[in-house]
Amino acid sequence: MELRTLRYFTVIAEELNITRAAKLLNMSQPPLSAQIKGLEEELGTELMIRGKRKLELTEAGQLLYRRSKEILSLADKAKEEIIALSSGAGGTISLGLVEGTAPDIAAEWIPGFLKEHPGVKLRITDGSSDDLVNKMRSGLISMAVITAPYDQLFLNSFEVGRESMVAFIGRSHPLAQKEGPISISDLRDQPLIVPSRRATIDMIFRWFREIHAEPRIVCEMDSYLDAAALAGRGVGISLFPRTAYIPNDSLVIRPIAGPDRYVQYLFVWRKGRPLPSIEEMFIDRVKELAAEA
Repeated sequence: MELRTLRYFTVIAEELNITRAAKLLNMSQPPLSAQIKGLEEELGTELMIRGKRKLELTEAGQLLYRRSKEILSLADKAKEEIIALSSGAGGTISLGLVEGTAPDIAAEWIPGFLKEHPGVKLRITDGSSDDLVNKMRSGLISMAVITAPYDQLFLNSFEVGRESMVAFIGRSHPLAQKEGPISISDLRDQPLIVPSRRATIDMIFRWFREIHAEPRIVCEMDSYLDAAALAGRGVGISLFPRTAYIPNDSLVIRPIAGPDRYVQYLFVWRKGRPLPSIEEMFIDRVKELAAEA
C-alpha cells in the first residue's frame, strides 16, 4: 500500500462519492477508480459498496480509513520534523492534552517556551487519557498530559497538577438543597454519570467501599459537556473534575467530602524512544516549572 493510494482512499472515504473525490484530488474519475480497485485486489477484500448515488464503506473499508488517517498523519509528522531539522527552524512539538484542567496547566508552559524558541510550532491533540496513550504507542504524539494512573513500564512521568472531583447535581434534586460537601453516603443508591475511563471508575468504586456499598452507575461518558447536560435534566448526578463545570442555571456544583477526592495530572512520554532535541528541551522546561510550582 503506497501513501499516495491511501490518500486517494481517504478522500473517497470522506466524500463517499468518486466524482467529488476526483475533483478534490484534481484527477479524472477512471484512474481514481482503478487505484481503489487495485487496492481492493491487493488486500483481497471489498472496501466500498457502490450505490447509485453514493458509496458505503464496508467493515474492512472503515478499518482501513481509520488506519490510513493514522498512517498519513504519522508520515506528515515525520516529514515536518525532518524538514525542520534540516532547516534549523526548531521543529514541531506534538503534545496531547486530556480534558479538564490540562489545557490550563499547559498554558503556563507554552508562551515562555515559544518566546525563547520562535521557530517552534506545536501540534496539540485532545482526547481521553487512554486515547492519548494509544496515540503515543502509535507514534502520532510524543508526549501528553493525562490523568493517573498510567503504565509505569511504558511511560516516563512526573506530576504537574491535581484537581478536585465534584458532583454536578440538577437544581431540582433534593441534594442540591444541601449546603456544603456531599458525602459518599449521600450518593448511595443515586444514579451516577461518571467518566468512562476504567481507572476513574475504579477510584469511584473505592470511595463506595468506604461505606460498604457499590455505586449505582447508570452512564459512562467521555464528554463532560454531555454529562453536565444529562445531570441538568435529572438523569443522574455527574461525578467529574471541577473544571468540567460549565455555568448552567440547571446545575449546582458540590465538593465531595473525604480524602483522595481528586484526579492527578501527569506529564508523560514514552520510555526507550529518542525524541527530537526540541522536545527534550520542552520536557526539561516543564520539569523545571513543575518543580517550582
